[in-house]
Amino acid sequence: MLYHLHELHRGLLDPLAHLAGAGARLLGEPPFSRHPGLRLLGANQALLHRVARRYDKPAFAIETVPVDGREVQVGEQVVASEPFCRLLRFVRASDDPRLAATLQRQPRVLVCAPLSGHHASLLRDTVRSLLADHDVYVTDWQDAREVPLTAGSLGLAGYVATIQRFIRTLDARALHVVAVCQPTVPVLAAVALLAQAGEPTPRSLTLMGGPVDARRSPTAVNRLATDHPLTWFARNLIHVVPDRYPGRGRRVYPGFLQLSAFVAMNRRRHLGAHARYWLDHLRGPAGAAARATHERFYDDYNAVLDMDADYYLDTVRLVFQEFALARGTWTMHGERVRPDAITDTDLLTIEGELDDISGAGQTEAAHALCGGIPPARKHHHTAPGCGHYGIFSGHRWRDEIYPRLRDFIRAAAEESVAC
Repeated sequence: MLYHLHELHRGLLDPLAHLAGAGARLLGEPPFSRHPGLRLLGANQALLHRVARRYDKPAFAIETVPVDGREVQVGEQVVASEPFCRLLRFVRASDDPRLAATLQRQPRVLVCAPLSGHHASLLRDTVRSLLADHDVYVTDWQDAREVPLTAGSLGLAGYVATIQRFIRTLDARALHVVAVCQPTVPVLAAVALLAQAGEPTPRSLTLMGGPVDARRSPTAVNRLATDHPLTWFARNLIHVVPDRYPGRGRRVYPGFLQLSAFVAMNRRRHLGAHARYWLDHLRGPAGAAARATHERFYDDYNAVLDMDADYYLDTVRLVFQEFALARGTWTMHGERVRPDAITDTDLLTIEGELDDISGAGQTEAAHALCGGIPPARKHHHTAPGCGHYGIFSGHRWRDEIYPRLRDFIRAAAEESVAC
């Protein structure tokens, strides 16, 4: 019923948002923008439009990237397509034979995007940085409301199996895997199970800001999971997709509930951001750059997807209530997941000093679990002054974290060649 009420509410807001957007665009142009009173009205209309509008899945929109000081064209290619996820490649091309040869030699990287409410495009900055030095692939998880019931359901074990299939597709022996936030747990499990089966594992594995052991430095996210039984989550947060969508009848954790939870965690910060956006409209052309930055961020932040109920409830239970990976009690298809079976993969963990979603030490916990990896091939970095989103986006990511990740991947790739 809640999902249906949300859709009714959205249907009422859509015309209002459309009119407010049209009004803001009109009043933002001369001669209206020169009049203080009309500029104030335009700022009000612009803020109303941003708050009331519907946010669809954003595009990555990466058209070119610099490689060796030259711009190369970037296109998107679907390498594999499954009901719940696509494997997306960012194809770089150059007419210069020497530059094309450089592109061919650069390491292959699989970026495992979170399936935690936002689309993979939230990692646009991550992907753009990586493309300067790597052949980049991304897991593009689908909105569960768009997946017909005939495709079955997706649980956490299905997520792990999907990552394993993609690693095999890309040839683990020449692959470097980067998991950002939520996927740190299932990706570590996927690599562990490959090792346990005697299959090749990736050359390197980077885990960034994720709940490998959510018992450490628990955050508000962690406490919510431990303060309520699983039945509470199933009863209060799982809803049925309405008839208008291909996934009608599917039980999901709706994206709009996840977004509400994210906003509630940092209500003052978001209110302040919207207040500054309004003031930047009053500044006219002088505030254009700040307005554009605000809009780019919230176009991604407000665009959310639904998660299959099985996957969501599995994650709550196994990751945040039972701490199954950290405790060594997680079994899939009768086999216990043992990260200590990993021996041929270099490990890097990255945390943000001010991360209020994955607390201090939660990601670094992977080092103790991966006892089969020699200490010399395990590395950790805590980014000072960095919050959760700053780990993979923004100037701290670009200036401090990415160079460390690039050098780590390069060293692992060179070590592989030497062997």
